Amino acid sequence: MRLKKLLVLSLAAVMGLSLAACGSKSDDSSKEKTYKIASDTTFAPFEFENKDGERVGIDLELLEAIAKEEGFKYEIDAVGFDAAMASVENGQSDGMIAGMSITDERKEKYDFSDPYYTSKVCFATEKGSDIEKLEDLKGKNVVAKVGTVGANYAEEMSKKYDFDVKQVESSAMMYQEVTSGNAAACFEDYPVMNYEITENGQKLEVPFISDEGSEYGFAVLKGENSELIDMFNSGLKKIKDNGKYQEIIDKYAKEK
Repeated sequence: MRLKKLLVLSLAAVMGLSLAACGSKSDDSSKEKTYKIASDTTFAPFEFENKDGERVGIDLELLEAIAKEEGFKYEIDAVGFDAAMASVENGQSDGMIAGMSITDERKEKYDFSDPYYTSKVCFATEKGSDIEKLEDLKGKNVVAKVGTVGANYAEEMSKKYDFDVKQVESSAMMYQEVTSGNAAACFEDYPVMNYEITENGQKLEVPFISDEGSEYGFAVLKGENSELIDMFNSGLKKIKDNGKYQEIIDKYAKEK
């Protein structure tokens, strides 16, 4: 009888160790997986290709620093903003980072991280223009890039200040509209516009920056990859605490 009891206890102990080992493996699965992260192709200073052909920018360096802190692996797929959203929605990518503003509408499809950047909208004009504020745009044509917060802001302000908004497919087309005289101003997130002027030599100036801003977040499909959001938030806090976050922001975004 004693021997039987000992055998039963031994078997239970072995099964317990087995279950513990399985649980441990499951806990580490997020560290073993390589996540596929979709991104935009060009949205300087958040993601773009430098003169050496390397993909760099705020988003990419923040993700790299966060992954290092949290110990997870990932690969970037630079497909463009709309394609990145589609890639997450159809399950081809686990998440996306692309200067994506957190909105109530997007929250219906995505789960977002804590905000990692707050960006205000501005408008830029040709150098020497006498346009300084929204009121000065009355009766004029302005331009913005399709799908951006800048375009939404311009459309909203146009109702109040009585100007016309044209939306174009690319930033290059938007800048061309202003420098060629077809539009009085172009609307965009301030860090993007400022980078174009200071680093890429756009012959524009920024007379107006909005008081309010939009928050950027890392996104996954709603209800999926919650561990990725948790790791992003944890890593973001760590790099803010250790100074790495500000180091990256200062490297790319020279705020007014």
